[in-house]
Order: sequence, then structure tokens, then C-alpha cells
Amino acid sequence: MTDSKSTVPPRQSRRFMWLYALAVAGGSVSYVPFLTLLLPVRVAEFSAGRTIDYLAYIAFFGAIAASLANIGFGWASDRTGRREPWIVGGLLLSCLLLVSVRATDGPLELIVTIVLWQIAINMMLGPLAAWAGDVIPDEQKGLLGGLLAFAPALGAASGALVTFPGLAGQDDRLLLVAGLVACMVLPVIVFGKPRPMPHLVAPSEVSGKRPRSFGRGAVRKMWLARLLVQITEAALFAYLLVWIMGIDEAFTDNDTARLFAVVLGLSVPLALLAGRWSDRHDRPIILLAVGAGVGGCGLLLMALSSSLAGAIAGYMVFGLSTGVFLALHSSQTLRVLPRPETRGRDLGLFNLTNTVPSLIMPWIAIALVPSFGFGALFFVLAALAAMAMALLLTISRTR
Repeated sequence: MTDSKSTVPPRQSRRFMWLYALAVAGGSVSYVPFLTLLLPVRVAEFSAGRTIDYLAYIAFFGAIAASLANIGFGWASDRTGRREPWIVGGLLLSCLLLVSVRATDGPLELIVTIVLWQIAINMMLGPLAAWAGDVIPDEQKGLLGGLLAFAPALGAASGALVTFPGLAGQDDRLLLVAGLVACMVLPVIVFGKPRPMPHLVAPSEVSGKRPRSFGRGAVRKMWLARLLVQITEAALFAYLLVWIMGIDEAFTDNDTARLFAVVLGLSVPLALLAGRWSDRHDRPIILLAVGAGVGGCGLLLMALSSSLAGAIAGYMVFGLSTGVFLALHSSQTLRVLPRPETRGRDLGLFNLTNTVPSLIMPWIAIALVPSFGFGALFFVLAALAAMAMALLLTISRTR
């Protein structure tokens, strides 16, 4: 008689999963307040009216450095078979470089420092992302996705914290960010102690021909679907305030920040519920397709809206659905990748979907908005979201 316990799939401890989610949120805290709030102020101090130009240079070269470093350090952690040393090394180097921004006294020196910081931070982020694939089984990938929704919310909240009036001076804010990141990332290294999952890290040549969970082409479809949704996200992040102010001039940048915060906050419990449903019903892809499709509906509402209430409602539909989509996609990507021995490198290639949209989105906006208005832009973005949904619906399960 077969022992029924032997058929129960192993599960990772909740302690590790929560500490891992805290560490990923620490990754967001490491760059969100700095790039969006603290860096522009630093650049303005010595740019002599060229702040926009220098920020563009920093964004361009930083994105290239981040993309290459994420792939490179993911590959390096694959080769060594250990993720933790790379995470700790990247944490220490990125914090030191972040603090050293205080000592820069010119644009070139600042750009070089930011490029080095981008390399160091991806020395932490690349292996950290791959570590989840090594120790969290497929049966908990939905819960993982829900927990990952905390990252952007805490990243945004950290910006409000470090810039709170009277809390810290301009230079001390960099120290505060570095301290927050260390306090959020180190606990999973010290106290996480994940249960080993040998079946998740066994290389193909050892385990033989691995059964495929998804049909061929699933990786390419997942990559392209995320790219399409990220393009819509990048466009809304850049132009939401300009569009809403065109509808109601009384709407301010602070109102926009609060709208972003509300959407990010509500997306956390929604992603947790969706992730748990995905695990319970073993339907990892369908919720991604729903998220992309509902996001497209939100964009259609925005395209057709002529009132402030309609604009906000459309954005909330879009923001909540795509927030859930991006969180769950990050975890389910680990399920789709076929080769554990190249997991870090492959996730680095997936990370390109976070950087490439910033290079594509401005040209779409320039081609459409001046001649046809924001409505045309939102219709095109809705079409991209619909394409993402269609791609995901064609992904087949093999087991």
C-alpha cells in the first residue's frame, strides 16, 4: 500500500516566503525613491539648467548597465550554484555606491557612479529573483506572486518616508535609503533558512529529459506578453498627469501621487487573493490573461472618458488589473522556464521587459498624441493589452 504522504508535494515555509517578499520589496526601496525623488534633486544642484538632459543620459546609460548586469550576474549565480553570496555582495556594494553619490561634484562623475550603482544593485537583484525558483515549488507560485505585489507599494511608500519634512537632510536621505534596504534584505539571508527543494535545481543532464509543464513557445509568449503590458504601464506612468490635467486643470501632481498610492495599496490584497486562487485551482496562466484583458478595458474607458471621474475610474481599472498581472507574472515565469541550470540568466533576459519599454514608449506617444490626442494613444495601448491576453490564452499545458 502506498504511503499517501509520499504523494504530497513539498512546500516552502511561510517564514521564508514572507522574508523573501520583504527582501524583494527592499530591492524596490533601493531604487524607487532614489531614481524618482533624490537623484533629480542632486542633478539639479550642479546641472545649470540642463537637469532634463543629464537625467536622460543617466536613464539611458543606467538602463543599459542594469540590463547587462542583471543577465551577467544571474548567469554567474547559475555557474556558482549559490545565490546568497551574490545577493550580499550586491547589497553591500550598492549601498556603498548609493551613499557615495553625496561626494560627487559634477555630472560626469555622477553618471559614472550611477552606472556602477546600477551594476551593483543588479548583482543583488538578479540572483535574488532566481533564488525563488530554486526553493519555492510550483504549488506556491501564486502565493509568491501575491506577496511580490508588496514590492512596488513599499517602494512608493519609502519615497514618502525618506522625504518626510524634518526627518533627514538631503545627503542623509541616501543613508536612510541604504539603511532601509539593508534591514529589508538581510533578514532572509540570516533567518530565511529555506527548505531544500532538490527537484527544483536538478540540472537537465542529471535528471534526464525533464517533463514540460507548458507547450513549446510558452517562454516567448510570456516574455512578449509582459513586454506589451509593460509598454502600457510605462506610458501611463509618464503621461497620466498630463492627460488628466487636460481634463481638469485643478488636478495636481500631489493628486496623481495619491492616486498611484491608492492603486498600489489596493493591488496588494487583490494580488494575494488572485495568487491563492491560482494555487488552489492550478490555473497559473488564466489570471494573467484576465489581468491583461481587464487592463485593456481600463484603457478603453480612459480613451472614451471626458470627465475627471471617468478618467480616474478607467485608470483604477487599468492600474489594479495590471498590478496583479505584473506581480503574478513575475512568479509564474519561474514556472515556465524549462532549465534550472540557466534560471538566473533567463530571468535576466526577462528583465529586459522592464527596460525596453522606456525606449519604445516615447516614440509611440510622439507619433500619436500631437496629431490625434491621448484617446488615440489609449486605443493603441488597449490593443497591445489585448494582444498580450491573446498570446497568454494560446499557452497550452502539457501536465
